[in-house]
Amino acid sequence: MLENLTPQPPDKILQLMQAFREDPRENKIDLGVGVYRNAEGVTPVMRAVKEAERRVWESQETKAYTGLAGDPAYGEALSKLVLGPARDEARLAAAATPGGTGAIRQAFELIRSLSPDATVWLSAPTWPNHPSILRHLGMKMAQYRYFDEASRDVDFAGMTEDLSRVKAGDVVLLHGCCHNPTGANLTADQWKEIIALMMERGAVPMIDIAYQGFGDGLEEDALGTRLVCENMPEVLIAASCSKNFGIYRERTGLLMVQAQSSREKPLAQGMLNHLNRQNYSFPPDHGARIVSTILDDEALRGDWQAELEGMREGMLAIRQQLADELRQRTNSDRFDFLARHRGMFSRIGATPEQVAKMRESHGIYMVGDSRMNIAGLNAKTVPILAEAIVEAGV
Repeated sequence: MLENLTPQPPDKILQLMQAFREDPRENKIDLGVGVYRNAEGVTPVMRAVKEAERRVWESQETKAYTGLAGDPAYGEALSKLVLGPARDEARLAAAATPGGTGAIRQAFELIRSLSPDATVWLSAPTWPNHPSILRHLGMKMAQYRYFDEASRDVDFAGMTEDLSRVKAGDVVLLHGCCHNPTGANLTADQWKEIIALMMERGAVPMIDIAYQGFGDGLEEDALGTRLVCENMPEVLIAASCSKNFGIYRERTGLLMVQAQSSREKPLAQGMLNHLNRQNYSFPPDHGARIVSTILDDEALRGDWQAELEGMREGMLAIRQQLADELRQRTNSDRFDFLARHRGMFSRIGATPEQVAKMRESHGIYMVGDSRMNIAGLNAKTVPILAEAIVEAGV
């Protein structure tokens, strides 16, 4: 059997991380890896997370399984955070998953099980793992235009034109906020237009929300997801706690399914339980326990939100500083989009050759399509990056 093995394509971001580690230069800058870092270059354990872990450690008396869908308190707490007043308990099924990636994988498995002929529509560009998982599952997929390379903003005309070709029963995957890899987001009015278009076409929306609280705030970042749930009968939502709780290695996600009616909720919940059982039986609990402990305690939640807000404001300040540096150095406003984008990522519009030049000349590591992680910068490294961008002729 093993003689049939063939080499798998390497993950470009993991390759970039390895190259960065092997670079001996002390002033190198890592803008590739998709994790939050503070000004000291550290991915910190948040204060509320430390306290929640202490409480869990002191109070927990067993490591027995919680259930196929995970701890119900976690599902309730996180779904309330994401959906707010749009949460319809009577129609909502949920299951804990190993990270947001696990939620996405289970959502795709659900689609394949219930509607094997459905096409999943992805934004161009999107997070590379979306099409990778779909290819692995042998599912149909298509792209809709999303990012305009000239304006560095959403290509909304192209997006609506492409989605007008969606067939009834197809799935449209949307980023809830802080679009990865572009940082360009839909406005509230654009969300409403997309919802109307999906309803007209009979499409099923799927939301990937991995950065709630990193863009304009916890409530603001959930606006699009909530509008979809308020207006559409069926919705799939894959949520991640890796970024906004900083618990990447705990692999803490949640798949939510909004059913058309309360009659379908038990069937949807049963299917989510079944999918978990077939894949990994019981989801991990430690991260989920941390999250529910924080969200269910007023003081812990307040401290968590304050620290998260500080992280968000820090990224916005770096964005503005970089935009200002580039405006000064180029005497133009063509990089002002960096201040308008939200979340950890932006694509600066460099060619692969220009990206390679910045890496060779300045030790700046970013993905070949020029996606960079804003959280990899600090006030001292912003001028270095600005100089490299100008010298590379971006």
